[in-house]
Amino acid sequence: MFFRKKEGPKLPREPVKREPPDNLWIKCDSCGEILYKKHLEKNLWVCPNCGHHFRIDSSLYMRILLDDGEFLEEYATDLKTVDWLNFPGYGEKLKTLKEKTGLDESARVGRARIGGYEVVFFITDFRFLAGSMGAVMGEKFYVGAMKAIELGIPYVSLTASGGGARMHEGIVSLMQMAKTTVAVIKMEEAGIPFISVLTDPTMGGVMASFAALGDVMIAEKGALIGFAGPRVIKQTIRQDLPPGFQRSEFLMDKGQLDIVVSRHELRDTLVRILNMISSRQPL
Repeated sequence: MFFRKKEGPKLPREPVKREPPDNLWIKCDSCGEILYKKHLEKNLWVCPNCGHHFRIDSSLYMRILLDDGEFLEEYATDLKTVDWLNFPGYGEKLKTLKEKTGLDESARVGRARIGGYEVVFFITDFRFLAGSMGAVMGEKFYVGAMKAIELGIPYVSLTASGGGARMHEGIVSLMQMAKTTVAVIKMEEAGIPFISVLTDPTMGGVMASFAALGDVMIAEKGALIGFAGPRVIKQTIRQDLPPGFQRSEFLMDKGQLDIVVSRHELRDTLVRILNMISSRQPL
């Protein structure tokens, strides 16, 4: 005869601890609000609570602004950065950034459409050495300007460059300030409209050259724009700076910008301007 072992009372199972996925929630740098990442993405990375504009990469800007989200034809893709000075760690840093970002350099340029209007579109990416200016960036901007002149279409530049001129290339990077300025002068002489869009941040040699020379100057709300940063200036002059110093709205009040818009309005704003200045009808 067999006896079944009497089972004791069932104890409640230990709850399984599940960690939330990484980066599911993001804290706003401006107001401190905790934001759901998917909602933030749908809102073009603009805080719905305070309107703070998070920094985004060049591929996302292109999806927001360009008709096809990409170039119709990209220019100067064969240009490669040269380590002129054998700067310590520069080569390794470039290789790492290329693998991490999928970009060859801090800027891209090509032919594109915005609202049906054909333009040459130049864009920098903060992820690649803070969008800094080296020989390749300067050459890409120049090539874009010459293409705009050749095709007789407007040139639109969008900058997110906190790095200014790239110290790793020494005087060669500083020469790009003159080179890009010459490109803008040549467009002016040829009657080619140049629209400069400034996003957070646009600083240093980039702002001290082509980015400040647009026929139309547009900036995103709250973008940091200037030459030296506010902390450097404050330490140098040893004085408190005015509220909002070097932000888009401050520069708008001082007459350096034509318009300040939110990211949601940026594409429509460009289309309206292109409608006014383009000699061709949209496709």
